[in-house]
Amino acid sequence: MNFSLYPVSTLVPLLLAAFIAGLARGFSGFGAALIFVPLASAVVGPRMAGPILLVIDIVASFPLIPDALRKADKQAVGLMSIGALVAVPLGVMALMHFDPLATRWGISLTAVGFLLLLLSGWRYRSKPVAAATLGVGAIAGFFSGAAQLGGPPVVTYWLGGQHKAAQVRANIVLYFAISSVFSAISYWWAELLVLQVFALAIMTGPVYGFGLYLGARSFGYAREDIFRRICFSLIAVSAIISLPVWDGVRN
Repeated sequence: MNFSLYPVSTLVPLLLAAFIAGLARGFSGFGAALIFVPLASAVVGPRMAGPILLVIDIVASFPLIPDALRKADKQAVGLMSIGALVAVPLGVMALMHFDPLATRWGISLTAVGFLLLLLSGWRYRSKPVAAATLGVGAIAGFFSGAAQLGGPPVVTYWLGGQHKAAQVRANIVLYFAISSVFSAISYWWAELLVLQVFALAIMTGPVYGFGLYLGARSFGYAREDIFRRICFSLIAVSAIISLPVWDGVRN
């Protein structure tokens, strides 16, 4: 792998996006894709941004799985994973066949939409039922396959439920561990896990992991409301500056 083939104009935004995404994920448990994918799509395209994040996130989150297995609501996670199993390949097909520019617009606008949903304070307050859990899994699976953006539907759904915080976190970790396998298989089948993806994952992975570590360590030093504002601001700035409308300025 000849890393010198990648210009500074590609590597610097990727490394910065990876660090900020890891920082947000380490502190809040979500938000990595909302930050990394829009920014990375602007420099390497959406067909590489999602697979890069998939590779580095699988490696970084692997140590969390044993604890999640002990604490998670396995029945709820299983139902949501069935929905993802059906929908992840559909998301990958969309990624493969949609116009890259249209995909970038969709990713950026989706990030903005989920941010507005999170800022609104809306939560799913009803008692979870099997159909709703399957449906959320399907929506999250589609977004995961298309852009690794499956987090917000899952987080919003489970935060509004009756589970305790520790179990919510465990559910999220275990669900994404399972859905990541589906995404990896689908990306491999679609020939998206190319050599360039692994090369850039090797470069960005340590930076992402460092951000993850700092974010997790910082959790105890800031009030939750303050950090949420910071995290939401990072997502908003990332979504706005990655809009394709700025391509002429960047070039």
